[in-house]
Amino acid sequence: MMTTTDSSIRRATVLVVDDTPDTLSFLTDTLDQAGFTVLIATDGDSALELVDQITPDLVLMDAVMPGTDGFNACRRLKREKLLSHLPVIFMTGLSDTEHVVEGLAAGGVDYVTKPIVVDELLARIRVHLANARMAHGTHAALDATGRFLLATDASGRLLWSTPKARELLAELFPVQGEQEARLPADLFERLAPSRRDESRAANNCVIGIGSRRLEISLLSRGADELLFRVTELGTQNDEQILQRALSLTTREAEVLLWISRGKSNREIGEILGISPRTVNKHLEQIFVKLGVENRAAAAARAVRTLAR
Repeated sequence: MMTTTDSSIRRATVLVVDDTPDTLSFLTDTLDQAGFTVLIATDGDSALELVDQITPDLVLMDAVMPGTDGFNACRRLKREKLLSHLPVIFMTGLSDTEHVVEGLAAGGVDYVTKPIVVDELLARIRVHLANARMAHGTHAALDATGRFLLATDASGRLLWSTPKARELLAELFPVQGEQEARLPADLFERLAPSRRDESRAANNCVIGIGSRRLEISLLSRGADELLFRVTELGTQNDEQILQRALSLTTREAEVLLWISRGKSNREIGEILGISPRTVNKHLEQIFVKLGVENRAAAAARAVRTLAR
């Protein structure tokens, strides 16, 4: 039954995977009362079949089950590009650190131990749902602007990319059969060597394809995601136009472009890999250089400049 007063607000969907009927019943009641839509599966295989039909917002996965256990089910989920963003929280009665590490290595974002403390579980679910929505919103914003951006895991395997970057990748590094899309090992190692060899990292790398020259730059490196930008040399993108027309630095031009597209400081920080406070400092300099007093006036100036 709906617990929200606004039926137009979509309830987040949580898939609970556990082979114990009592646990399933308890979690179904708990999550339903907390305002979530609940799907259930009793093993890893049935969970994967269900996800093929309905994509939940989060998976609550028992670690140890007969047949396909939670660890293997999570690994298979994460191999699907369209599901790689899906947060998986493991449930386990095991206190052995080895199993906790295995769950996180399989792609889980968190774990809770049994017997489950309801308040702790709900708090963790809400945090990871919020993080997933923010990441999805950032990716959607990047897709809408047509930028050449892509993200990989620590091995160079493609996690997501904007449509334009996807087209370029297919042209530059065609994939055969069911091979995973990834940056070539030698290129990836130059841009993002292992952490112990970070001193050898290149800020960018220029490659050629026919008569075109492309620059690939590492923008940010998180715990499990590396963000790259691809720039076609010899062409002017929006940031370059703003930078030259308004005498801005590269970073100021990037911030101004996202301001003109209605993004908040927090969203810009997520996109550019900097803190909201740093975004605000750049914005203060932009106001001075443009001779404006607020972000609305700065955005209007950027729109007029790009429309010329």
